[in-house]
Amino acid sequence: MFRSFFILLLFGFQYLSAQDLPAYKIYNAKGKEVSFKSMVNSANDAPFVLFGEFHDNPIAHWLQLELTQKMFAAHGSNLQLGFEMFEQDQQALLQAYLQGNLTSEQFQDTMRHWPNYKTDYAPLVEFAKEKGLSCVASNIQRKYASLLFKKGRAALDTLPEAIKQQIAPLNFAFDTTLSQYQAMKEMGAHMGPGMGWKMVEAQAIKDATMAYFILHNPWRKPQTVHLHFNGAYHSDFHQGIMWYLQQEVAPSKILTISTVSQDNVGNLEKEHLGRADFIICVPSNMTSTH
Repeated sequence: MFRSFFILLLFGFQYLSAQDLPAYKIYNAKGKEVSFKSMVNSANDAPFVLFGEFHDNPIAHWLQLELTQKMFAAHGSNLQLGFEMFEQDQQALLQAYLQGNLTSEQFQDTMRHWPNYKTDYAPLVEFAKEKGLSCVASNIQRKYASLLFKKGRAALDTLPEAIKQQIAPLNFAFDTTLSQYQAMKEMGAHMGPGMGWKMVEAQAIKDATMAYFILHNPWRKPQTVHLHFNGAYHSDFHQGIMWYLQQEVAPSKILTISTVSQDNVGNLEKEHLGRADFIICVPSNMTSTH
């Protein structure tokens, strides 16, 4: 009787295990599995948090909202949100909406929203609006990054002063030794001689601009805690935006989060070790938002 019960119990555990389909797991930089609470606690201790996402991943977007809510509970109005998804020329419109001077329809009609805005970023903006948080449109206008790619930095010197104010200082540093930039150079090498580095510099001006407006925006105060949302490539391996932040801020004040996908999320694959302080691992067949 006992043996039969034990066999049934064993089969029961195997059945439950077979049904277990984790939507995500979180790992630290060394590949140890950690809890969401642990990530929240560390984020609450950092003045700057860079949340690297897959733009079409629902798990990353859900956790962004959850983290925002937890950080607001800890910091209240000192929390500030930043978005790669909004460009600096859109800052006034974003601010007008947050202050209730634009309707939802007007905001939708006047902003250049990403295709997945309603599902993925609107919840963050609406939370900020409800709680009275400032939001930073941190990115450079795409057309000016493209201008740099096509014609070099000298072309940016001819821009009106008002446009230059929406970009990081044009003498921004450019570290060609960073592994992320090296990898991008290799990807762009097929475009022709020198084109790889032009592609990288166009990426670098985005990173420099986002870092600049994280640090230098009119709502930032000494007690401000900034939570920034960006594509993972912009902050992976503590490079990109973080490299530029480190020119003015101690690395210990910056926490990074990344998103990766694997067929099996049970263990973090070696290539992802050190990618960020916390790494959200999602199944590679996860449904996309767009």
